[in-house]
Amino acid sequence: MNTHTTLHIADFATDAARTILDLGRTAIIERGLFRLGLAGGDTPRIVYAAMAEGGADFPWAKTQITFGDERCVPPEDKDSNYRMARESLLSAAPIAQGNVFRMHGEIDPAAAAAEYEAKLAAVAMRCGEARYVHDVLLLGLGPDGHTASLFPGSPALDESTRNVIPVIGPKPPPQRLTMTFPLINAARRVIFLVKDAGKAQVVAEVQAGDPRHPASRVTSATWLLGF
Repeated sequence: MNTHTTLHIADFATDAARTILDLGRTAIIERGLFRLGLAGGDTPRIVYAAMAEGGADFPWAKTQITFGDERCVPPEDKDSNYRMARESLLSAAPIAQGNVFRMHGEIDPAAAAAEYEAKLAAVAMRCGEARYVHDVLLLGLGPDGHTASLFPGSPALDESTRNVIPVIGPKPPPQRLTMTFPLINAARRVIFLVKDAGKAQVVAEVQAGDPRHPASRVTSATWLLGF
């Protein structure tokens, strides 16, 4: 059974940033490291900027960054999730470059997925985990109910073994890399960031477990809603 916590927040970017940073401080106190997975899109961008602005005293040196998905483009491309995160957060907060695990969208997709999977597996092994465990994994929600690059009808929805795979999406650029649901559902906390009131219906359907929507396969989540 899926479990969901919903928070309607007035100052969306600031309050979402504060929530994430508070969870990060707790993770560092309890485990010595904050493992944060980033989402792409316009809504996360404003949250990341607020995190950089409001996190002057945050222990960024103990933060490890991953990406839930990436477009298969170079890191300087306008469609790159890494570029968006770098511009809004990574260049503004003192996060060690070695702690930023970028998906290499510019190389062969199968090789990039295998490389990313191996990187996460190495950390998981050191931590005694079957899969890499995010402290917080941020996700967005598309109007079709997709999340990360897990789209309706994709064979990737039923992946049960791999943690990161190459996929083809319906929107340009179509070639993507994405985390799979086994990895997503291994996170300690999944947070959906949704600011658009036009998505209220799909949010309700996902929370009700509507099988048409890939995001319904996330088993437990906190929803930070800006409407």
